Amino acid sequence: MLKRFYTGFVFRHPWLVIAIVLLTAAVMGMQAVKLSVDASAETLLLENDKDLAYSRLVAKRYRGQDFLVITYTPEADLLAPRTLEDIRTLAAALLKIEGVDSVNSILNVPLLESPPKPVKELLEKIPSIEAGDANLTLAREEFKHNPLYVSNLVSPDLKTTALQVNLVRDDRYYELLDHLNALRAADDNGSLTAEGETQLADATAAFKDYRDIARERDHRMILAVRDTLRTHDTAGELFLGGVTMIADDMVTFVKRDLKTYGVAVLALLILVLWTVFRQKRWVALPVLISALSIGITVGLLGMLGFEITVISSNFISLQLIITISIIIHLIVRYRELALAKPSATEKELVLQSTLSMSKPTFFAIITTIAGFASLMLSGIKPIIALGWMMSIGISVSLIITYLLFPAVNVLLKRKQPKTTFDKEFSVTKILANFTERHGALTLIASVALIAFSLTGAQRLVVENSFINYFKPTTEIFQGMSVIDRQLGGTTPLDITIDLPQPAAAETVTESAGSSDGFDEFDEFAEEFNAEAQGAQYWFTDSRMQVVRRVHEWLENVPHVGKVLSLGTMLEVGRTLNDGRELDNFELALLYNEMPAKFADIILKPYVSIEHDQARFALRIVDSDADLRRADLLRELHDGLINEVGIPPEHLHISGLMVLYNNMLQSLFNSQIATLGVMAVLLFLMFWALFRSFMTAVVAIIANLVPVGTVFGVMGWSDIPLDMMTITIAAISIGIAVDDTIHYIHRFRIELAKDGDYVAAMHRSHESIGYAMSYTSAAIMIGFVILVLSVFIPTIYFGLLTVLVMFMAIVADLLLLPKLILLLRPFGQLTKKVAN
Repeated sequence: MLKRFYTGFVFRHPWLVIAIVLLTAAVMGMQAVKLSVDASAETLLLENDKDLAYSRLVAKRYRGQDFLVITYTPEADLLAPRTLEDIRTLAAALLKIEGVDSVNSILNVPLLESPPKPVKELLEKIPSIEAGDANLTLAREEFKHNPLYVSNLVSPDLKTTALQVNLVRDDRYYELLDHLNALRAADDNGSLTAEGETQLADATAAFKDYRDIARERDHRMILAVRDTLRTHDTAGELFLGGVTMIADDMVTFVKRDLKTYGVAVLALLILVLWTVFRQKRWVALPVLISALSIGITVGLLGMLGFEITVISSNFISLQLIITISIIIHLIVRYRELALAKPSATEKELVLQSTLSMSKPTFFAIITTIAGFASLMLSGIKPIIALGWMMSIGISVSLIITYLLFPAVNVLLKRKQPKTTFDKEFSVTKILANFTERHGALTLIASVALIAFSLTGAQRLVVENSFINYFKPTTEIFQGMSVIDRQLGGTTPLDITIDLPQPAAAETVTESAGSSDGFDEFDEFAEEFNAEAQGAQYWFTDSRMQVVRRVHEWLENVPHVGKVLSLGTMLEVGRTLNDGRELDNFELALLYNEMPAKFADIILKPYVSIEHDQARFALRIVDSDADLRRADLLRELHDGLINEVGIPPEHLHISGLMVLYNNMLQSLFNSQIATLGVMAVLLFLMFWALFRSFMTAVVAIIANLVPVGTVFGVMGWSDIPLDMMTITIAAISIGIAVDDTIHYIHRFRIELAKDGDYVAAMHRSHESIGYAMSYTSAAIMIGFVILVLSVFIPTIYFGLLTVLVMFMAIVADLLLLPKLILLLRPFGQLTKKVAN
């Protein structure tokens, strides 16, 4: 049937085939603009994570404004007039930028001890440097010792400070997101109606459209902030940080990676193609096929609503490399036939090379798709999307290659292949001789590699060190380093405690009647009791004791940086009251009477009276080398229950650190399970393809050894499994298995000629071995370019993929033939196998 298709259609109407492909590429090209980039934190979350809903609830309940953080290390003293004027000028310039709502700095934060005042007087007028009523000498001491500010707003040595640039709250964004999340939740639990499904589709489209507008607006705002910082960098060292900036930079990195690596990989592959084949047609044709395949894929993905994320940012490079691999096998086969059949016509050569490679290539692509399809079991949308994107892309590449390769070549004149490189390339011959003479060493080395892999795999850890995701030369790394080491840590973590209900004896009224400390508040009592019934009964001794215990315990946990909570205010209150704890009435008064601009900074983010809950905002020191995030989360959970005495049902740990850790742990578990399923699936596919149980055993061993070696290297080199490296096994085994199929297929053909296993091995090495070597070289060179990324997981992904591809070609040209010679899975073939 395939032969009839080529002879009856492709060879008769080659220009029509080319026109159809070009027209398809043009139509899909118009859809390519719909393929957007999404590098937000939401793309790295486990959608069905039970902690996700609660994290969103906490974010909504205690929601403040999105903000940027500017770290400033001045050349002069932090409180010197020049420094204060620089901060004032910078803040004023920032406030002129569209999208900036306010700027918090050492100028305008409340100074509760500069000078110290009774609570009553403090509420009447809270001093600040900006207001001009603060004592700078006392302010210096307050910045050094006040837990609200030390290692938070200022560094302990008072050399670095932070400016919090609060952004205008985008209520429309959160309204659309909340609506979308509600529909998604209904979809997840199966309660979504047919009308709801339409609403979900509309809500998804509306959110994406508005999100893209918001991102462009935020991008312009961040560019304006950076331009402003550049005009103020003469007085000290400035770094920009914050989730909004990181998300914007990630989009920039992804877009740059797509352009840079796509072009760079293509340039390197052109160099490889020219070096190996030395003919323009074998350079131009692969480039044409690759460009059209990728163009059609991008348009198709855009039309289907896919988005590029950090995880899928390398999909163009992956597809380009796999496409080139398909074409190289065809080219090598064509050249081999051209040399063996000098009298054959161009049409005969093209037809025979296309047909002879169609079966192994089809099965190789199917197994590659199986490798990428395993990613769809992860439960993480961007990784699932990568599986779909690559499966679609590879399928497109297979179809376009097997249409254009014969259609274009049949229009060209036959040219004798230039075999200069083939004659000089002796690696395959050396490996064949080594396998024949020293095959036992290959088996011994393979056993050693298996032991290395198993021991190394036991050392693997799943980690997500955000600060170490970026090169030290990037602004993200530099800014995060300053915040991490000088300003209390970078990774946020929320702990919320449901507080016990107060006993009747703990009412504020009773306390007020028995305490001498309330005399100064008598004039406020009637008005306060009328307006603040909720607050005055909420701040009880038993609840405050819980808050203090939790806060003090958290501050002593290793790797926990700054802890902010109501406990921070309790500590400050002790200072204000000459060492006496603030009582319940005073706390309630502070909560209700403190000016909103100050309460929103130091009180309201940590208390929810309506929900009887206290929030503890932690920041983790992300750069600690011995930090193990999963272990830390377990320590916090178990310690708060067993040591502090918090009932398990009252304790909630949430935030991005929890969600990212859940994502990685889930991905690790699913990938381990998936690898097992994939190995069984590949074994069955090998068995079905070659119709030999022993051949399937040989093939699967040759593929698992290289992948295992990578895990061994990662374990012994202390390279953590993260969102990029954890997908290497599935991707690599899908790519590496191609050469195994091609080699076994060719070995059977060669063996059928004379039944001599050793001779068949030598002939296979000197035929298909060339194509395998060239494709592996192209893949390795292509992935090496990823080391230029500023994103460390991408660098690891590139280097480890190079390693697994190197090990795969070595296994296919050493271990695989040795196992075939040893086990003789094909028996004593005497019947010719059709090629």
